[in-house]
Amino acid sequence: MIRGKFITLEGGEGVGKTTNLAFIKDYLQSYDISVVGTREPGGTVLAEKIRNLLLDKHSEAISENAELLLMFAARAQHIKHVVEPALAQGKWVLCDRFTDATYAYQGGGRNMRMSTIEWLEDLVQGALRPDLTLLLDAPVETGIERVRERGAFDRFEAEKLSFFEQVRRAYLLQAELHPERIKLIKADQPLAEVQRALIEVIGVLLK
Repeated sequence: MIRGKFITLEGGEGVGKTTNLAFIKDYLQSYDISVVGTREPGGTVLAEKIRNLLLDKHSEAISENAELLLMFAARAQHIKHVVEPALAQGKWVLCDRFTDATYAYQGGGRNMRMSTIEWLEDLVQGALRPDLTLLLDAPVETGIERVRERGAFDRFEAEKLSFFEQVRRAYLLQAELHPERIKLIKADQPLAEVQRALIEVIGVLLK
């Protein structure tokens, strides 16, 4: 059986990942492709529990190392029970965030060592990397304004603007380092234009 494709959606807060993940899933299914939509942290029963630990506000501050290790613990479960089985069955996996988010949020936002993240990436993922990453990029203020309209902030969304500026810079650096995999999509343009750009990039993978 031909192995499926692994596509990830990345970007800071409020760039439209959820909306566009649903759009891409529908688009791929129109080509009779079997698609598994999932997210990180999360995607399995145990990984979703870890997600709640990471996103909820606690009286006890989560250390940076604990946060990083929890991210990869959830990822290990997700890969074993969702991502790899689906790809092996020839299904395409469409994931809302993956390891690029760890480089951006923990590496960029928390100023953690990229080499530590890289080591954990190799340990948990082995040779697994996305076939295509769609990086939705918008000015931080634009994204945060969209999040504000949704209501209450989770533990990450409550961070300062400077944190999200560092996250954005780290994402853009990842795009520079991996131009063959990470495709930058301007997310501050009208939705129809964003989705037109997404189709153009995904079309290359379909061929």
